[in-house]
Amino acid sequence: MKITYHSFEGRYSDNPRALHEALVARGDDIDHVWLSTPAHAHGFPAGTTTVDIDSPDAVAALESADVVVSNTHLDLDWDKAPTTFYLQTWHGTPLKTIHHDVLFAPEGRLARLDHDIARWDHLLSPNAASTGPLRQAFRYAGPLSETGYPRNDVLSAPDRDERRAKARAALGVPEGVTAVLYTPTWRDDEKFGPGPDFSLRLDLERFHEQLGDDHVLLLRLHYMVSAALDTVDLPGVLDLSFHPDIAELYLAADLMVTDYSSTQFDFAVTGKPIVYFTYDLDHYRDDLRGFYFDFPEIAPGPLLTTSDEVIAAVADIATVTTTYADRYARFRETFCHREDGHATARVLALLPPTEVSP
Repeated sequence: MKITYHSFEGRYSDNPRALHEALVARGDDIDHVWLSTPAHAHGFPAGTTTVDIDSPDAVAALESADVVVSNTHLDLDWDKAPTTFYLQTWHGTPLKTIHHDVLFAPEGRLARLDHDIARWDHLLSPNAASTGPLRQAFRYAGPLSETGYPRNDVLSAPDRDERRAKARAALGVPEGVTAVLYTPTWRDDEKFGPGPDFSLRLDLERFHEQLGDDHVLLLRLHYMVSAALDTVDLPGVLDLSFHPDIAELYLAADLMVTDYSSTQFDFAVTGKPIVYFTYDLDHYRDDLRGFYFDFPEIAPGPLLTTSDEVIAAVADIATVTTTYADRYARFRETFCHREDGHATARVLALLPPTEVSP
């Protein structure tokens, strides 16, 4: 059997990575091929077979595959064989509207991506709350399973504390230092507008000045704008936008600062506090993108509009945790009910059977 994997335009990451690692560990007789790019080649384990996503080899890898596993649209011109099984894992619980439900999209983009949706044989949903929005947004009526996300199994794994210690050591975060993971999403009007792809609104210099050396900011931009910033060279800030595995950052962090990113739903599996920097909430919700859920009603942390407010909340995170404990519990019941550490096994059961090597 041959499986061709695609994650976030050429990264070794996310749900496809978790499935790949599980199949390799299980010893199944599979030819694994990944679509990659030079910018993300560093994230692949030694010995992994990769092909450049922008080359004819990528098309050949897709057209010759028995199984294709992707976590987002494959915006490539390829012909899917009738016997190929295409598993679309997708990559997050949708707070913000996606695909046909967005308020704005560049001309022709949605129609082009609909060609990819027509190839899907099975779609994953991370939770019951996401199933309706995903079907609606993609106009998808095919097989769908609410499995949870394989990428999140490590967050509930028995060795998660050891994984956390290893991740922090690799990042150079000492014990006793509070690691704050900042995961802002992208803005459509910046990405598709005439200016820069992304502008960082959180005052990073002030963050370090106010919180000192006992805090470090782990900056992780959305994959669509991961290269938007120049080199970030500030004390107390690590730009990890190209780090291959965000699950390691979830484990390494002590709390999250985010906005409308779906990373909040994954991070909630850890039970660690979340603070929101929503300086453009009204514009983003009402004019730019739109939401599937009443965000101010469900958010398991404070919605803040200035850098100073965010920094103050981080400094007094114990109060945030206590204040939002009940809302956080309800949030987890709604969006994390399938994140029990066994999503990978449920998803692997959906794939065509393979032989196990002797």
